[in-house]
Amino acid sequence: MERNELYPIFLKVSHLNILIVGGGNVALEKLSFLLKSSPNAQVQMVSPMFREETIALAEKFKIEMTIDTYNSDYLQNKHIAIATTDNVPVNELVYHDCSARNILVNVADNPPYCDFYMGGIVTKGNVKVSISTNGKSPTTAKRLRQFFEDVIPDNIDDLVKNLNEYRKIIKGDFEEKVEKLNEFTKGLVSKK
Repeated sequence: MERNELYPIFLKVSHLNILIVGGGNVALEKLSFLLKSSPNAQVQMVSPMFREETIALAEKFKIEMTIDTYNSDYLQNKHIAIATTDNVPVNELVYHDCSARNILVNVADNPPYCDFYMGGIVTKGNVKVSISTNGKSPTTAKRLRQFFEDVIPDNIDDLVKNLNEYRKIIKGDFEEKVEKLNEFTKGLVSKK
């Protein structure tokens, strides 16, 4: 059986500089996805054209938009790049330029040219669940996201906040605190 060996991380993209290359439908999708999860993401977009919907979203979130063709100068001071054009050679150039500079890159719909994938995300307050299909089926990730949005209760954030307060007052060393929290929360995942 094939195994997903990706390592999930949660990035503070409000502290990172992101470049999106492209201005069409896929660029809008990636920008929307990013801003839905992280409204304070630091993003610059570069493209010879931008869709009206992309311009409206970018203006709402104060995203820098540059009307130009891609060149590697746009990677200066960037941590992450996302290539979304319908021009395969340009997307691959973005990948190779990023690789040479140790910049994480995602080339939309081209898994071999991705250092990371943008999976399905469910957010309920402080609780965030990320879903990956190893780049094999975005549709499955979308359906799983919808499932978890329905299953995870809206008040889960209240529990998280209460447990955080409880954690602050627990006495003992690290192992004792973990044991008490495990005991306190075991009812969350009871098997019937």
